[in-house]
Amino acid sequence: MNAMICTRPPVLALTAAVLLAACGGKSDTATPAAAGKPAAAAPSATGKIITIEMISDANGNRFVPAEVEAHRGDVLRFSVTVGVHNVNFLPDSNAAVQNLPAASDMLQLPGQTFDVPVTFAAGKTYYFQCTPHALLGMQGHLKVLE
Repeated sequence: MNAMICTRPPVLALTAAVLLAACGGKSDTATPAAAGKPAAAAPSATGKIITIEMISDANGNRFVPAEVEAHRGDVLRFSVTVGVHNVNFLPDSNAAVQNLPAASDMLQLPGQTFDVPVTFAAGKTYYFQCTPHALLGMQGHLKVLE
């Protein structure tokens, strides 16, 4: 009986293991408390999903739209169109507001999203920005309607 001996170098097995680990089943969407890729937040039964594009191009860095109106129960879905961005509701720019969502991780892939459920108090306006592009004008406001 002849024994078969595997003569493939160990690098091949290591490469296969790395590729399998990199192709894990994570989602394309993110929520504020996560590492940039968990399941999307669902709007309440009366809420809607409001998409805000994050763009870097020859016209600059921006959110489209940058001025957003929403109701409690809606979900803001920040979606990368072009560039590398994050979403940050800064505590010092939203004075006396508690329970602001944590800043997102940097989103890099076109179509990658970060969801923010609208749980803020109604009747107020909240400031958000892309931290690396804030000084370049990538800022926005959320007005929560009654």
